[in-house]
Amino acid sequence: MTRILALNWQDLKHPASGGAEVHLEEILRHLVNKGHDVDLLCCGFDGGADEEIVEGVNIIRRGSRSNFNWIVPFAIKKLTKQKKYDILFEDINKIPFYSPLYLKIPRLVVIPHLFSNTIFKEINFLLGSYIYFFEKPFSLIYKKYNMMVISESTAEEMVERGVDKSLVHVVECGIDHDLYNTNSDTAKFDKPTIIYLGRIKKYKSIETAIDAMPQIIKHVPEARLIIVGTGDHLPVLQDRVKTMHLDERVEFKGFVSHKAKVKLLRQAHLSIYSSLKEGWGLTNIEANACGTPVLAARVPGLRDSVDEGISGLLFEYGNVNEYSEMAIKILSDQKFRSELEQGALKHAAKFSWNIAADQTEKLIEAVLSK
Repeated sequence: MTRILALNWQDLKHPASGGAEVHLEEILRHLVNKGHDVDLLCCGFDGGADEEIVEGVNIIRRGSRSNFNWIVPFAIKKLTKQKKYDILFEDINKIPFYSPLYLKIPRLVVIPHLFSNTIFKEINFLLGSYIYFFEKPFSLIYKKYNMMVISESTAEEMVERGVDKSLVHVVECGIDHDLYNTNSDTAKFDKPTIIYLGRIKKYKSIETAIDAMPQIIKHVPEARLIIVGTGDHLPVLQDRVKTMHLDERVEFKGFVSHKAKVKLLRQAHLSIYSSLKEGWGLTNIEANACGTPVLAARVPGLRDSVDEGISGLLFEYGNVNEYSEMAIKILSDQKFRSELEQGALKHAAKFSWNIAADQTEKLIEAVLSK
């Protein structure tokens, strides 16, 4: 049994959680099932217990999103005095914690992706500069540690930042096939439907899908777009839809349950992901497992999660015309869409959290053996 302390900004119950939290906690839960002891230190939120056990993982919440990185050095030192951990999983999801500066322990650095200069697409220049420069010393402080990344794109970025290639290990995300799958009782929508499912953030560039709707409707008259999720960029998108007089063609669903999410992915004809950058693109695989092809931007992360021409298509980031042409092709050509649907199912079948956990366990053994 290995005693693992995981460190991440937030856990899955946090209102702002996303794919990075799914990735880390799925692996942690599978490691618990393999007999390992796992604690997860993360920030608190309104209504969240200071400590609770979720599927075997002991979750410890301290501080808030606004001050968590400043609290971590003190919280983690206290925890390591109370319990002897064998290894630290440090998830670099947003601003790094720079734990090597104050904690000597074997560690595995988990990296969904780094923001780099894409942070300026999301927030104002002042706060963006704070995050950008806080991330700058990353390579200097972490470059001698083993890193677990979730895509080849992120692996390439780490090497470009000066990390030895031998220390960078790709462990792709898995998927819960018991949840994400096809169902003969759930048919596709009567009208050609595009779906975006995820957090509503500026860097997700959902405007591409909205701006393309007039052109798509010219060729696919009954086409519609469903946007599922919440986030601070939602009011901007809602205003854009009103200004473009697309109220009857674009529907905002807000937050939905996992069950409703899966049903929507099964019913949609096309799932889209138009972000500037991602670590992987878990929603692409989830949609594929539900028998729905995807249309994603050809950017780091997303291009790794799409088997181009098999499970979906890739378009140049921000290119509304190319996006429109591809969406029209998928929505209007039933034979082509059917081929993508079959390819999507085969592509999604390759991914498993059991495989990801097995690969992670081998990395733990390699780190501890040194």
